[in-house]
Amino acid sequence: MMRALVFTGPGVVEVDDVADPVVGSGEVLLHVAAAGICGSELHGVKTPGFRVPPLIMGHELAGMTDAGDPVVVNPILSCGRCDLCLRGLRQICRERQIIGVHRSGGFAERVSVPATAVRPLPSELGWERAAIVEPAANGVHAWSLSGRPEGGTVGIIGAGAIGLVCLAVALAKGAARVEVADRAASRLEAAARLGAHATVPALTGEYDVVFDAVGTPETHRQAVERLRPGGTTVWLGLANPEAGFDASGLVRTEKRIIGSFAYTDEEFEEAVGLVADWELHWVRSYPLDEGARIFTNLMEGGDSPIRALLRPN
Repeated sequence: MMRALVFTGPGVVEVDDVADPVVGSGEVLLHVAAAGICGSELHGVKTPGFRVPPLIMGHELAGMTDAGDPVVVNPILSCGRCDLCLRGLRQICRERQIIGVHRSGGFAERVSVPATAVRPLPSELGWERAAIVEPAANGVHAWSLSGRPEGGTVGIIGAGAIGLVCLAVALAKGAARVEVADRAASRLEAAARLGAHATVPALTGEYDVVFDAVGTPETHRQAVERLRPGGTTVWLGLANPEAGFDASGLVRTEKRIIGSFAYTDEEFEEAVGLVADWELHWVRSYPLDEGARIFTNLMEGGDSPIRALLRPN
């Protein structure tokens, strides 16, 4: 038996003793060292649908193999043979599955994952940084989709973990000015510490690129309105499916909206190197046994910490 944080029903997660994972053919047993709680999981437990209980979630994970190798897990599983996979677009494979969504994930002491999902880690990286690789890869992918506006102006809506990694990537890649909007003062403070040129309750300028890391009708509308003519907004947030923007204005000003889901294998590898130098004051670790309390607090609207990691071992 082992300890795990289990999604047991709408709005409920519980730490419990569960059976050890069965390691199948082509799989490896991972001793989890750290797993991040993603906002999509908070929403998924509060409003079940994509994730079906009972489920051990956790798609942002890193740990040690039985052989003693430190690894991080790329949770995107794909068929590997379709037209999209062969073009390097595994993240949008029509048969895509995700560790922690369609099968058990990292909110446990141990988890079995396909050997193809593990990526080696530099031994000096540390588990806290390793657990940030997956969200960081989302930021790398969003930057690529935006057209890589080196020397341009960037607006970011939402200073949660995804908004902050978009900020860190934009600064690393050469954006001339990055402004971040959020309603929570503590999150704006975190963005300022990471190097945002301005932190505001709402974007008011005109930007080459706007990243929407929230995903509500209101933020969708703001993201489109704040673009310069011909600009691009990249939507990463999944809070609400409604579009909420003026389609006529989109046509008249040739603005572009691009959805961003996950990352390519190359972008995931790039993220491993990027996080080594990041300031991670916005990340905090907790024992797995505190998982239900931490998860529930965040699910009910708590805004601290910005990214919580569960540490089983």
